[in-house]
Amino acid sequence: MAPSAASGVSSLPSGFAVFTTFPDLLFIFEFDAAYHCVAALFYFGASVLEALVTIELQDGFFYKYYHENISAVVFSYVATLLYVVHAVFSLIRWKSS
Repeated sequence: MAPSAASGVSSLPSGFAVFTTFPDLLFIFEFDAAYHCVAALFYFGASVLEALVTIELQDGFFYKYYHENISAVVFSYVATLLYVVHAVFSLIRWKSS
């Protein structure tokens, strides 16, 4: 067993000590579940844009791609929903810790 695990002392920084080294600064984006919220927002924006493009393809010259885009829109909304659910659970876990 490692000495730090046996003594119960954590070697990870906490509080403002996180801001002291560059590698620790890179972990800031994982705190406050911010990454998951931003990813959910970007996925939602991409889903809306994909839906708008699909609506425009409905009556256009590219009708053969219309059904593929319908599938892409459905998948993008499913992916967005999963990112939102993951972000919510990340925020709940962060808030409880």
